[in-house]
Amino acid sequence: MKNNTIYKSGGILIKDKKLLVERSKNKEFFISPGGSIEDGETPTQALARELWEEFKINVVEDNFEEFGVFSAQAVGQEDRKIQMNVYIVKSWQGEPTPSSEVEEILWINSNIPDGIKVGSIFEHDVIPKLKELNLID
Repeated sequence: MKNNTIYKSGGILIKDKKLLVERSKNKEFFISPGGSIEDGETPTQALARELWEEFKINVVEDNFEEFGVFSAQAVGQEDRKIQMNVYIVKSWQGEPTPSSEVEEILWINSNIPDGIKVGSIFEHDVIPKLKELNLID
């Protein structure tokens, strides 16, 4: 039986008590920076690679602080679930700039604007916890 779990790494980047989210081209939902963990990669290696590929920002793994491991149903793939290792990115070099695969980035707080759809792990688990810890407004 094939593995029905998609393993991902997600990053929490906070500036001025706002959280960075991104929307890929032709996608409806804003998600955390990060992506799938490739064979042979650790979650932190995957996150560092994805942050460079998506935003051209440099991060060293020492600047990741484990935030938690979260699971949710994969959107549009009801037979699969996502398991995401989430890290706070304490510092980075460069200004997050969308790459060719990213259509839009937003800095949001816990009051998600109308019309903005955020991926379920961040909407239901991460954002409320960040607000509770007073890391975002």
